[in-house]
Parts: sequence; structure tokens; C-alpha cells
Amino acid sequence: MLDLGPRTVQPTSPDEVLDAVAEAVAAKRRIEVVGGGTKRGIGRVERPDLVLSLEALDAVLDYAPEELVLTARPGAKLKDLEKLVASEGQMLAFEPPRLAKLLGAKGEPTLGGVLAANLSGPRRIRAGAARDHLLGFAAVSGRGEAFKAGGKVVKNVTGYDLSKLMAGSWGTLAVMTEVTLKVLPKPKTETTLLLFGLQDRRAVEAMTVAMAAPVEVSGAAHLPAAVAAGAPLKAEMAVTALRLEGFDASVKARVDSLAAALKPFGRVDRLDAALSRGFWAQVREVEAFHKDSRPLWRVSVPPATGWRIGEAVGEVLYDWGGGLVWVPSHDAAAVHSLARAAGGHATLYRSEATCTAFEPLEDRLATLTARIKAAFDPDGLLNPGRLDS
Repeated sequence: MLDLGPRTVQPTSPDEVLDAVAEAVAAKRRIEVVGGGTKRGIGRVERPDLVLSLEALDAVLDYAPEELVLTARPGAKLKDLEKLVASEGQMLAFEPPRLAKLLGAKGEPTLGGVLAANLSGPRRIRAGAARDHLLGFAAVSGRGEAFKAGGKVVKNVTGYDLSKLMAGSWGTLAVMTEVTLKVLPKPKTETTLLLFGLQDRRAVEAMTVAMAAPVEVSGAAHLPAAVAAGAPLKAEMAVTALRLEGFDASVKARVDSLAAALKPFGRVDRLDAALSRGFWAQVREVEAFHKDSRPLWRVSVPPATGWRIGEAVGEVLYDWGGGLVWVPSHDAAAVHSLARAAGGHATLYRSEATCTAFEPLEDRLATLTARIKAAFDPDGLLNPGRLDS
């Protein structure tokens, strides 16, 4: 008998989402929730009976630039939202990465997908993570019930902050149908300071000095020599980069102050605004590993210990001042071991093989997570196995 695979449903309204989920819950059908599909390969859903595509939920419901608040459907495309807020001199301050080329995906990244994965770019070290910009949402739980949380103002939490819980849940708790974000003014200009030839540990020391200085660093990355030598940077030695943003006069004064603080680490060069934007786009999209065929791991560790990963592996890319390390490696056991030894965890973002993407939780956290999952999706119907695969 021909296997046609799971049926795909593409709702065009929150009511249709509610109907689709309620029907699936009643029949105990497993649901794969997707947006643009660009991160579909990170973890794998176990044999879904239904694919619930949110692509048609693509609309901006309300944008109040004077209030710094944007409300949209989860299928809204990132590129459209960023163009909209840029027209008002504003931005999505958590600098959401696309990662489509990195992951070999053809779709367009959506707002819901970025929030479900809690993805943040280089500016996370100053502006916070994606979850910190999610003010409120409406969703349908795995019980087939519609609910709302948060609101449309920054200080809106009087009980459990469900917005923080939803961000990073990878669609395993509920299907979002509406999200409200905080937006911020876009910097007038930016400059990036560059240091060259530093070993990983020394580079982390330099980034730590910069982060501790009263200059408001908004990006701190390090490319070891082996990575910096490749495309697209093609540098002759390791590169350590530190970004400053804001008004022209403020940036100039802070650049001079930071350059003085970094003198013990060697020669300091500067990138103007245009070159700086290009460089940080490369860091955000992990372009150094676009053409690398090895499995790629996203390792999150305390910034002070990140250098240990690169010291052991060699070819890595550091972001967030050393707190985010991109690691290409076939040795899953070694990567997990290095991440744990450095006080963090590893997630497999890209691999041709079928293997575990998310690191198993320790007992107490696993128990708490299971209780939360049971409250929102007691039958385990939403993206089943996604975080276990």
C-alpha cells in the first residue's frame, strides 16, 4: 500500500488552528508544527499523523512605533518584519539569525519559528535573548484549548511568565497564533574594533575586558586562525571583534576608550559602519561553516570557559563573548563531554545522520520539564519526540 505520509493542514486564522488541534487531540493524532520549515531538521518529530503549517498566518496585526510594540501572526516572515520596523528607525534588537543557508533550507524564516527556538544573534550580550523581547502571545495548547499570556506592555507579568516558557519550547507545548514583541530604536551608526593573532584563551580575556568596560559593547566574537582563514573573511590570522553602536559622537568616544583598554592585547584596527554590518551578518549566520560538510554543534557555555572548547577542537567560532561556540565535529560524545566540562550543553544543528540533537536533561530538570509538558500537552501530541531526538 502506498504511504502518502502525514496530511498537511494550513490554517488561515486562529480559529482554524484551534479546530485543527482540537480535532487531532480528540483523535489522538500526533502533530508536527512548522512555520517556514527552515529549522525542521533540528531534532526530528516521531511519525506525525498531521503537519500543521502556520505559513498562511502571515500578517502584522498592530504596530505602534511610538510604543515600541509590534503584534503579528507567527507566520510573519522575518525579512518583512525587519523591513517594516526599519522604516520607522527601529529594529528587532535580539538580531534574529536566519540560518537557512547554514541548514540547507529553502523556506523563509518566520517570527514564530525564531521564538519557538529562542534564537538570538550577536547583540544578545547587550539586548538579551529572543525570549526577553516576547511580551505576550496567544496560542492553542496540546489540550486543544485556546489561551493567552502576557500583554502589549513591557511590565505585564503578575504570575507565571509563560512567554519565557514558550520561547525555546520548539513547538512542544502549544501552537502560537499571535505574538507581541518589544522593538527598539535602531542605532544611528556602528564601529567594530579588531584584534589580530590572539589565541582562544587570550581572545576571551580581551572580550571579557571589553564587556566589563563602561562602553556598552553590543557584539563580541572570535574567529581562530583556521576559521578566519576560510571564506568569506579570508584573514591571515585569528580575528577578535568588538562592536559598538549608537549615535556618532557617543560611538566615537566609546571606541577611543575601548581601544585604549585593549592596547595590552596588541594592535587595534577599526571597521566602519558598512564593513561592520557585513562582518556581524557573517557571524550571525555562521557563514564560516556554510560549506563545511561536518555535523555542526551549537554549544552554550559560560563565556569565561568557552575557550576550552576551541582549545580541544581547533576549528570553532565564538560569539557572545565566548558564551556561544559553533563546533564542527563528527564526534558527538566528545562534543557533549567538552560542553559539560565547560559548564554548558551542546545541540546538534546540522547533520546528515539520524542522531540525538538535544542533550538529555539531568534528572531534576527532566522531572520538572515532564510536569510542564503534562500541563500543556498531556498526550504528547505536539512535535512528539522533537526535544528527545
